[in-house]
Amino acid sequence: MNGEPGMTAAARPLWAAILLAAASGPIMDAGFPDLSWWPLTFVGIGVFLVSLRGRRPGGAFLVGFLGGLAFYVVQIAWAALFLGPIPLSALATLESLFFGGGAVLISIAYRVVPLIWTSPLGRLGFLPAVIAGLWTLREGIASVWPYGGFSWARVAESQSQSPFASLFSWIGISGVSFVMVFLVALALEAVVVVSVPALTRGILVLGATAVIVLVPAYPILLKGTTTVAAVQGAGPAGYFDPHNYGDLLAAQYKATVPLFGRKGIDMVIWPEGASDIDPVAADHAPDGEVAATEFDDVSARMHAPLLAGTIQQRGSRFYNTSLLWEAGKGAIDHYDKKHPVPFGEYLPDRAVWRAFAPALIDLIGRDYTPGTTDTVFNVNGVIAGIDICFDITDDTVMRDSITSGAQILIAQTNNADFGHTDESVQQLEIARIRAMEFGRSLVNDSTVGTTAIVLPNGSTVGQLPTFKAGFLVATVPLSTTITPATWLGEPVEQLVSLIGLGGTIVAAASTLKKRKSQR
Repeated sequence: MNGEPGMTAAARPLWAAILLAAASGPIMDAGFPDLSWWPLTFVGIGVFLVSLRGRRPGGAFLVGFLGGLAFYVVQIAWAALFLGPIPLSALATLESLFFGGGAVLISIAYRVVPLIWTSPLGRLGFLPAVIAGLWTLREGIASVWPYGGFSWARVAESQSQSPFASLFSWIGISGVSFVMVFLVALALEAVVVVSVPALTRGILVLGATAVIVLVPAYPILLKGTTTVAAVQGAGPAGYFDPHNYGDLLAAQYKATVPLFGRKGIDMVIWPEGASDIDPVAADHAPDGEVAATEFDDVSARMHAPLLAGTIQQRGSRFYNTSLLWEAGKGAIDHYDKKHPVPFGEYLPDRAVWRAFAPALIDLIGRDYTPGTTDTVFNVNGVIAGIDICFDITDDTVMRDSITSGAQILIAQTNNADFGHTDESVQQLEIARIRAMEFGRSLVNDSTVGTTAIVLPNGSTVGQLPTFKAGFLVATVPLSTTITPATWLGEPVEQLVSLIGLGGTIVAAASTLKKRKSQR
């Protein structure tokens, strides 16, 4: 390996690079819940980057694709629990194609950037920034495309309880991903750039890490409190769970009964799909009247509004809806899920995909329509930001709640289809990151778990065991502070992505021009 400025590291044999990339996937995954060994995500990133050094684009794509596959097959293994290997294989393959494309760009950057920016500053400063920017670019594109993207498993989502967690309030999830990859790429360059004394390189890496870790969370001004009750009904909420019409509502109601008569609660929260009967349909359906009566009863006995999820049909369209319900008034507000899950809640291009797996595609009998409502409820003067299930991973939806005045975040979800897998704890950790990112108390309420209440600093007030009925009651602080991440999150992602892509293009063009002039 030649570490002189202006030279790139020699490529390892392709078989060795493939083995490294394949190993990087499970190592990165170990940093995420359930294991939550957060330092291993850094190690996995490093192993993956090492596998790409010196590779040409074709080999880099293969190495990156296989590395991505090794990561996603482990990370989202829960996708195969009820529907078998086809959904897991399809999603993991799609995301791995993004990994492969990102690997091509990173391999090009490793080859051309050191040839143009040959100084120690270029090698130890600019090159790691380019590599980290390209990684962030890949995560950003995969988070929004195709069909709204899949923003699960960004490397920053492994850091909810690490020393880097304070950064979320400043630069958001994408910004933390950039910082993580930058530090790893910097450490790798510090090994190969021998023109700088070893002590200086070591101090640079450790110093950069220390400075970043010591950044405190953005100060949040807490003003007022609200007392919430989150109920986990543990009813038959899974797609294939045998149940009768109304069983979900009955389970939620039964789990709420022990709270009746308890004073001082400001809002009662039920999860996504808590009622399998739409109480708003009471005017034209007898079952709806029964549901409306039970909603009224809960709100009246608790002397508080009820926030509850249900499925609504309006005309020919279906919506995954959260209702704000008050006794005697009915539904006074509603939120329709803005980002229905493709291939789960709706089928894009149904005719195309049905040809590949008709039995699976036909399981999705109805398509949910994306909502257009705002993302907040006014709950007796407290502005609550509402998101449903995978909305929690959507940066735009979450920021909309904050900019609309949310003082607390309510995350309603149904994790029943994923059983006892890591999915529910992975989702909870993303919710924990959102609490810190936006400086808000957050209630993560699930049908079967994991239901938890999280404070603005990321600490947990209480958490329920999975697949057991129960409730949590807590008085939590409110805030209207706008963190830098609210405004800077998207611009930071765009800026670092531009650094990565622009730096690579400029270096590649300059290298090509230099070679032509030497002929």
